[in-house]
Amino acid sequence: MSGGPTRILLADDQDDVRSGFRLVLDSQPDMTVVGEAADGAHALELARELRPDVVLADIRMPRLDGLELTRLLAGPEAEHPVRVVVVTTFDLDDYVHTALANGACGFLLKRSGPALLIEGVRAAMAGDALISPQITVRLLRGLSAPPPARRHMPDPLTEREREIVRLVARGCTNAEIGAELFISPGTAKTHVANIQGKLGVRNRVGIASWAWETGLVRAEG
Repeated sequence: MSGGPTRILLADDQDDVRSGFRLVLDSQPDMTVVGEAADGAHALELARELRPDVVLADIRMPRLDGLELTRLLAGPEAEHPVRVVVVTTFDLDDYVHTALANGACGFLLKRSGPALLIEGVRAAMAGDALISPQITVRLLRGLSAPPPARRHMPDPLTEREREIVRLVARGCTNAEIGAELFISPGTAKTHVANIQGKLGVRNRVGIASWAWETGLVRAEG
């Protein structure tokens, strides 16, 4: 990848939403919008043609919805995976879980505002991820028993790594993890990278998803 600005593709069926996103993102010196699509099928074509760094995808779009678009661009079978951040009005838990399972590296609500949109793109480019805080809190409160297929999964983590996973699932940054556990942010970052390797996930969203599915975060009450 070049050292130029982050190249972004917008996929949303509302013209005014795409225009607003373009204004916000193009105002950043390290970002540029390279394409727009009003439906998921066109977004898939443009993504394969333009090879953007990040795709911002709405969920409800004609021809191909954003969840399937995410799976095709970022899922395990994607030949050339692209970072996809879902940006939507709809924060239903099923949508969140499906988006993350399909490879999304972020899930933002449109009402969260431009600052979080910019932060979400930067997090994706850093190999990190961002979920709108109100979604994270609700998911953690609302989760019941983990799925049977994951309940008896072996836990490859050390106790310290499990502490860090709990903090990642809360949405803590490396600096916040360091402050909580009295370690440096750099050490926290190393732990997070090691955890990703052990769990076979791409980013912090994958770590949080593993914590939710196995019930680790529920242990905190």
